[in-house]
Amino acid sequence: MKFEEPHFTKLTQVHVCVFRGRKMSQKQLKEAFISNLNGTSLLEITVGLSLAPLCLLCRGLLLILYYLHYGKPLSSRKYSLLLDFLVLVSPLLFSCTVLSPIIFFMPAIIAAFCAGIFFKIYSQRKHETRVPFRQIVKDFQKTYLDPGYIPAITVFRVYVNVLTSISILAVDFPQYPRRFAKAETYGTGVMDFGVGAFIFGNALVCPEVRQKSPVTQPKFSSLARQFVSVWPLIFLGIGRLLSVKSIEYHEHTSEYGVHWNFFFTLAFVRLAASLLLAVFPRNTSWIVAINLAVLYQLVLNTTSLKMFILHGSNGRDTRDGFLNANREGLLSLFGYLAIYMASVQVGLCLLQFRNSVKGWLEAVCFLLLTVLLLFIFLHVSQAYADPVSRRMANLSYCIWVLAHSLTFFISFVVTDLTLVFTKLLVKGSSVPCCWDAVKLPNACKKPEMEGVPVGRGGKLPPICLISAINKNQLLFFLLANITTGAVNILIDTIHSKAAFTLCILHLYMFFNCFVMYILHAKNIVLKFW
Repeated sequence: MKFEEPHFTKLTQVHVCVFRGRKMSQKQLKEAFISNLNGTSLLEITVGLSLAPLCLLCRGLLLILYYLHYGKPLSSRKYSLLLDFLVLVSPLLFSCTVLSPIIFFMPAIIAAFCAGIFFKIYSQRKHETRVPFRQIVKDFQKTYLDPGYIPAITVFRVYVNVLTSISILAVDFPQYPRRFAKAETYGTGVMDFGVGAFIFGNALVCPEVRQKSPVTQPKFSSLARQFVSVWPLIFLGIGRLLSVKSIEYHEHTSEYGVHWNFFFTLAFVRLAASLLLAVFPRNTSWIVAINLAVLYQLVLNTTSLKMFILHGSNGRDTRDGFLNANREGLLSLFGYLAIYMASVQVGLCLLQFRNSVKGWLEAVCFLLLTVLLLFIFLHVSQAYADPVSRRMANLSYCIWVLAHSLTFFISFVVTDLTLVFTKLLVKGSSVPCCWDAVKLPNACKKPEMEGVPVGRGGKLPPICLISAINKNQLLFFLLANITTGAVNILIDTIHSKAAFTLCILHLYMFFNCFVMYILHAKNIVLKFW
């Protein structure tokens, strides 16, 4: 499906804007800047998402090369933070702004750079450790991995958070392509994916997946705990609502409605999912997800519900009454709940005991087959049911989010396996937030979905930006929202030049990352539940 770039691309060239014969206020101008957009192609989103795993691979290879040259890991916290930010975050900032016109070439450029580093590592190994390449491959396939940690889960969730934090501010600058922003009604924008990926990532590490609830406890005990654990999200949702309304901050009403926001969606989806998982067995969550998504789509197609979501009860976009005012946020809960339940099934699948490279290669093949089937279903759904619509969170949107989330996750697994292979070439090297090879399988250790593994000898692993953000994910997202608001209040983002935009975005992301890094260095985890 081909989308045209909306006319707001040229908005920055117009310094005096007219709206129905009147000059637009700054608030109206910013709202218009993020409205009536159509999204981009699935291919461009796939290409864009490939940059994060490639950046992660590049960082890992650079650390291994450093160890090969100096015989010790990078221990300086200052240089470690600088390396992580410049390699893991900065390329993403460039790719969604000034380098977006050549985004299809960027994965090839970074991949070529990674290949160059790998060749350098392979050619400069110590003479006594040199073995035939075929033997290395055989040893790699037989390598056992730490079954108590799945780093791709952590990296996936952190990168979804980082990409979301970049986009929520960058979208207000003209250098951020309008096709990457959220589509108005139908379409696939990068930010449309981010919303669903957040739901997917939360479901992967939910208590029901991690099986923290003892089997002897009543079924509804986890539901009671969820009521307690979601109150920070409710609190943040209320706080965002009050702050946005009090300062007349620009908002896109058709996203969630007048009073609703994403914090409320996260909270209510978690509560509803806990209720469903208390009623239905966990291993049938995929059946519940299919029934939810299909039934919701049938109701959209066979009743006036779709017209109500898009145009209100009077057909003229009325916002009178709570339901009319927040119809997008309230009714899209069904779609997000379907995504959450399907993601729970993915989490349960990942939790199955795998402690070898061979086992994970088989899992990658299975997940790739699943992705292929999902994209086929997506094509059928868009042709015969409805195009992708985040606004309604319809069946096509649910399938698309699951397909691209799994693709994103698989790419991180492949990255981790590549780094494991490279570490076999350089004995003693290590990469933070990556699998460690172990000599013997530990059959007693159950896999964990999250957390940073301890290093050798029980020592804490080197501090890295990924583990720092992972420790305080909700705080990082909250800080990004607050900082975004402050920047928009203080700066006329729409008329910013490219150099100024890049400077502001880098300072914004570095500040958010630096705060997380300091908290992690002091081992501070801010939770209120």
